[in-house]
Amino acid sequence: MKNMTLEVFAQEAASKKPVPGGGGVSALAGALAASLAEMVTQLTTGKKRYAEYEEEIQKCMRDAEEVRGRLLDAIEEDAAAFAPLAQAYGMDKNAEGYAEHLEECLHNAAEPPFAILRLCTKVVELDERLAVIGSKLAVSDAGTSVMLAHGAMYGAYLNVLVNTRLMKEKEYAQAKEEEADRLLEEYAKRALACFESVRERLHG
Repeated sequence: MKNMTLEVFAQEAASKKPVPGGGGVSALAGALAASLAEMVTQLTTGKKRYAEYEEEIQKCMRDAEEVRGRLLDAIEEDAAAFAPLAQAYGMDKNAEGYAEHLEECLHNAAEPPFAILRLCTKVVELDERLAVIGSKLAVSDAGTSVMLAHGAMYGAYLNVLVNTRLMKEKEYAQAKEEEADRLLEEYAKRALACFESVRERLHG
């Protein structure tokens, strides 16, 4: 799925097909956010003006590349995890073992969007630093990146909840939701603060 053209991916997302859905689209948005963060490092590295940050810029570059790859992989992982759940919804609910099977599917389906949420927080962390040490010529890209990551986090968060809310293992579901809540609350604020710092830097 990650090897589809943008046009085909968009068409698939617009169709009645279950995937790509909110999770896969959030992963793609996060991957694009990571790409922009990496672009900032590419436009900063080797510049005399930012020589004191060269080692850190190189690390940010490697980290952004890794996160981008993991988010692209998450598109496939989300689709693969959702497929059994979609099938389970069509099964006879009175069949033997149905409840256990559905619970397992819900657990599996919640994992990719939770991973996407975590990965997007890494993009926010990169952008926070790049908004400070990155080339001013590319700082708008850091701001665009952080807001894409911001939106992707919300999408991934909702795709965690849509699964946890149906789980019978309430203690597990609650723990997952609380961790997702914590991540979203912290990093949504940090993303917006980063955006404001970029705007101030451009105004200045």
